[in-house]
Amino acid sequence: MVVSPIRLIEFSRFDSWSLPWPILLAACLLGCSDDVSSRVSVTSRLVEQQDRPQSSVDDKPKSPRLLRPPTSRRLTQSRLTSSVTAGREYLLNQQTAMGTFHYQVNFLTGQAADDDNEIRQAGALWGLALIHQADPSEITGMAIMRGVKRFRAWSRRAEDGGKFISYPHASDGKTGTVALVSLALIELLRCEESVDDQALEQQRREYFQFLQSLRLPDGRFSSRYDLTTGISFARPSPYADGETLLAMIKSARYLDHRAMRMVALQSAETMYQKYFVEAQQANPDSPHSKAFYQWGSLSFLELYDSGWPGTEQFAERTIEMGHWMLDTHRVLERKANTAYAFEGLICAWELARRTKDRASQEKFFRAIQQGMLKLMTWQVGNPLQNEFLRKSENFKQECQGGVLGSAKDPWLRIDTTQHQMHAVLLARRYLFPQ
Repeated sequence: MVVSPIRLIEFSRFDSWSLPWPILLAACLLGCSDDVSSRVSVTSRLVEQQDRPQSSVDDKPKSPRLLRPPTSRRLTQSRLTSSVTAGREYLLNQQTAMGTFHYQVNFLTGQAADDDNEIRQAGALWGLALIHQADPSEITGMAIMRGVKRFRAWSRRAEDGGKFISYPHASDGKTGTVALVSLALIELLRCEESVDDQALEQQRREYFQFLQSLRLPDGRFSSRYDLTTGISFARPSPYADGETLLAMIKSARYLDHRAMRMVALQSAETMYQKYFVEAQQANPDSPHSKAFYQWGSLSFLELYDSGWPGTEQFAERTIEMGHWMLDTHRVLERKANTAYAFEGLICAWELARRTKDRASQEKFFRAIQQGMLKLMTWQVGNPLQNEFLRKSENFKQECQGGVLGSAKDPWLRIDTTQHQMHAVLLARRYLFPQ
């Protein structure tokens, strides 16, 4: 048998000559085939199946075993679309007449909890806006407008310029609330023209003017502010920083807010160093890295997509962060709902695809399949729902489409559904495009 030089080059993409002889033999046999795509696919699977060399760092956790689900239990575009349709109905059903959402509901009794969280309220509004941006409808547009107008009514002028949100009964202002409502405004302005566009754009600009007043010298943002003056007083938070960073980048990209470009790039660099590099030097499984993870990944994908000068490195960083989420944080072993992680891992998968990092792409794909299939079993009324949900047949219909916080927790928190629906939208867009 003669293997052509061209086929040897094809094999060298997989470092074939360093493989054990059985795999080499199989690769050579594949070389006789004229089907290049099958040779690449099968050879890559053979490489994947060999034992990987041990890390030089003895205490580094090994990668979790990623399982291929049976064909009958894989993510598909139709399953993702059905899931997000049900999630949309849940969010709409939980919105009150004033535009906010029932924060937490027991799906068995329909009882709504008395507690509230302004950042998660703003996040739910953004989540609904993301669904509307992907699948516009009159009913979602009206629901988002109710929420936006409610936050506008709670807005006050700051001493340093712009407007901030003064949420009822709050003791201080939250930067994340302003950033998330700004994200909802951006998604609404991106997808439709209406008589309210001028008012929406003015609201967005006032919020951004205020957010800029919270920016610290190193490029991060104060996480809280005084409700009388709007003057900041708290240290940065990886959550608020990530939310604000994403809002800045999306504003610059989609609404032509060019002045934000350099500011966003500087902030992105600082946040990556603080919340990923330096944080893990102190603690390899740093809570700061976890808090920043999905916001950083979403932001870095937007930066790489923008094509702006100096954004190429954000692909590699997102992929690196994805490996950290799987290998160090070990998200697939967590018992609570981890949809936030898949918001980031899908970004990592997409950037691995674009940069032709096939090993990372395959690893992320398996993790996404395994993790998101599990989470879909936690959605009320989903055809894949788990045993706990199947046995709870008498649930309140207005709770259908909501997502559990863990496998047997009857309480549906609004932000849990929001994060999971965003992950579902991302999976449908990137992994299973039409």
